Amino acid sequence: MGATAEQYLRQLDTGRRPDLPETTAGTLRLDVRDDGSTDHWYLTIADQHVQVTRSAEDAELVVRADRAVFDRMVRGELHPGAGLLRNEVTVHGNVQLLMLLRRIFSGPDGARHPRELGRAALAGRTTPAGGAVSAGRAVTTARGGRP
Repeated sequence: MGATAEQYLRQLDTGRRPDLPETTAGTLRLDVRDDGSTDHWYLTIADQHVQVTRSAEDAELVVRADRAVFDRMVRGELHPGAGLLRNEVTVHGNVQLLMLLRRIFSGPDGARHPRELGRAALAGRTTPAGGAVSAGRAVTTARGGRP
């Protein structure tokens, strides 16, 4: 069972996040609704760092959803863009910042970047004698023949 959005945001490391674009900066407020009350989380993003506080201040982007929806986003079960299209998430402000949530939230357990998977697959690939790996496939040459 994964973490809840509240647990994740409370323990979010404020160190450098290389997965965030270097030039992206902005503020997000997450309005987490539950049983008639709303919790406000304020995220400040700058220089690949994310600072989290509890505040209802205005932000460049305000994201509103039920607690269960935020919990699914944190666990990687719901992409923020898909939640928006399904009307599970509402936003007000700079919608481009919404995609940062996908990078800030950890995603499913054991998830890795697709490039890492590709590099690992190529590094572990063996080829027949005299073969080489090129463009994701083994290429062999016959004596005097073409690949």
